[in-house]
Amino acid sequence: MKEQFDVLRKSRELVIKELEGLTLAEIHKTPEGFKNNIAWNVAHLVVTQQLLHYKLSGLNPLCPDDLIEAHKKGTSPTKTFTEEEFEEVKELLVGLPDTLEEDFNAGIFEHYTEYPTSTGFVLSAIENAISFNNFHEGIHYGIIRSIKKFL
Repeated sequence: MKEQFDVLRKSRELVIKELEGLTLAEIHKTPEGFKNNIAWNVAHLVVTQQLLHYKLSGLNPLCPDDLIEAHKKGTSPTKTFTEEEFEEVKELLVGLPDTLEEDFNAGIFEHYTEYPTSTGFVLSAIENAISFNNFHEGIHYGIIRSIKKFL
């Protein structure tokens, strides 16, 4: 599993690198043909990881409820972050993979509620949820890179 945590950390490093040099206005711009913006995608990564790993394991997510409600699957951008708020989201993005690995190694993920994803994967254990989340993060990394081309 160590490799899966390393992949998660690396993908998030790549997302942070994509944010370099962008203004607050740019990360909130939704280009024509897109359903969302960079800010939403970044927050969505934080939220989805927490829901797939913690919520489906019967544990409390480690991010605020209002962030979850605004950025979970099926939502679209409605929130404009301040610089300070977006810094907090970025801190969660970077810090939560270490917490996940620590919690996994501590054995806190004892139960898992089976979840069929919209891509056809059925998640039945924390291990395949971690692998699937890495796939999901790659999709959104690509979307962020695509949006940047239209800014």
